[in-house]
Amino acid sequence: MTTVLAPMSGSAVGLAAVPDPVFSQAMVGPGTAIDPERAPGQAVAPITGTIVKLHPHAYVVVGADGRGVLVHLGIDTVQLKGAGFHLLAAEGDHVEAGQPVVSWDPAVVEAGGRSPVCPVVALDAAAESITDVASGRVDAGDELFTWS
Repeated sequence: MTTVLAPMSGSAVGLAAVPDPVFSQAMVGPGTAIDPERAPGQAVAPITGTIVKLHPHAYVVVGADGRGVLVHLGIDTVQLKGAGFHLLAAEGDHVEAGQPVVSWDPAVVEAGGRSPVCPVVALDAAAESITDVASGRVDAGDELFTWS
């Protein structure tokens, strides 16, 4: 069983609230989404593992059990080409759950006309394997969902 932690503080709103069908229809995988606080902050590793993909706007951490968790910082943020994001880790790094990976400002993303909502997805997981999904207020490092 894998406990996935909230990568940032905000409100857990569910994938259906993500304004992108790839995430809202769980095409990438099941999980949830966080509507982040509108303040500069850090996105942290949702699980302990290795960063296998790292872009300024998104990252994937794979645990020792081979399970990967995607954190996507806002929607359509790839168009920003890294502006407003600062990498705090590198691809290939081992990270502990809760360790900062990227610093960013959701308010700047929103001011640019993009949604700052952050999908947190269990890659290649069956929908029924995701339980104990948080709703409402979460702080970075709180339990977000369980992957069994």
